[in-house]
Amino acid sequence: MTTPLYPPKPAPGDRIAVVSPSAGLPGLFPRPHELGLERLRTVYGLEPVEYPTTRTMGATPRQRADDLHAAFADPDVKAIMATIGGDDQITVLPHLDRELIRSCPKPFFGMSDNTNLLAYLYATGIVGFHGATVMAALGRPGALHPQTEESLRAALFTPGPFELRPAERWRDVDGDWADPTTFAAEPRTRPGTGWGWVNADRVVEGRSWGGCLEILAMLLMADREVSHDLSVYDGGVLLLETSEEMPSDTEVFRTLRNMGERGLLRRFPALLVGRPKTWSFQRPLSPEEGARYAAGQREAVLRALRTYAPDTMVVFDVDFGHTDPQLVLPYGGTIRVDGPSRRITVTY
Repeated sequence: MTTPLYPPKPAPGDRIAVVSPSAGLPGLFPRPHELGLERLRTVYGLEPVEYPTTRTMGATPRQRADDLHAAFADPDVKAIMATIGGDDQITVLPHLDRELIRSCPKPFFGMSDNTNLLAYLYATGIVGFHGATVMAALGRPGALHPQTEESLRAALFTPGPFELRPAERWRDVDGDWADPTTFAAEPRTRPGTGWGWVNADRVVEGRSWGGCLEILAMLLMADREVSHDLSVYDGGVLLLETSEEMPSDTEVFRTLRNMGERGLLRRFPALLVGRPKTWSFQRPLSPEEGARYAAGQREAVLRALRTYAPDTMVVFDVDFGHTDPQLVLPYGGTIRVDGPSRRITVTY
């Protein structure tokens, strides 16, 4: 694989494409979407541009791919951001024109089901950005989390290194997007707990790959956007986080075991594990129940690593993925994990 390309960054005043490559949830929940669009304009000075399927539930994979092609091909659009995730973006991938996208590289921001597109860009040789969807991050009730705001600003506009910090306060309990009162007050947060380090006796600097664990499992099962030449991942930093579906520790272990059997886990000398979401509308766990769930997931990760990659350096509870704040990580770009200094620096 050639050296990955960091796409040119936008500047305030530029247009940013707002797309729904997974689910057109802005059509069902306009409040967080409109709030996110407003913040793109007022906080970041960008002009959002919507496409035919941005607010359309049930758009076909071809229609969603057409929107992506239009966004990448438009010379007046300088960046692309997903509205939200979903569960079927894998069906969009076969409709994408890799040569078109390679010829018009642009920063793409997304997470969750957008792991599909991030892995696609990685295989295309383009650095993407894991995090900062319009509805989940920018549409946050109250105000933007200051660490989300700072991280996204740097990822959008400032090339070069950016040091991540453990969240000072965080949350994983959501309000009902259909209820207007959800957006009338600042959401409740909890004090940060810091990062948890394992095998932190070295420094690893390499390209990142990974994303939402459930989506990676889909890509592996479908044999999509995972290189058969595993050497392309050697020396990299693996990113793993789980969604609001809150997979069991058994499911987490089995997915990682399969990655280990494929030879993937041992390719990455460092692993960043996102703080797991421990509450959902389907499983509203108490803080005590949530702590037990998170501990079980952590042990599942360590159990798999003990077998397949016992020397891997691991950092738990990094604030990327489905909790708040939502730090932006370069996907396919450089991340430096400094164990002795307990520091993580990304290159935007």
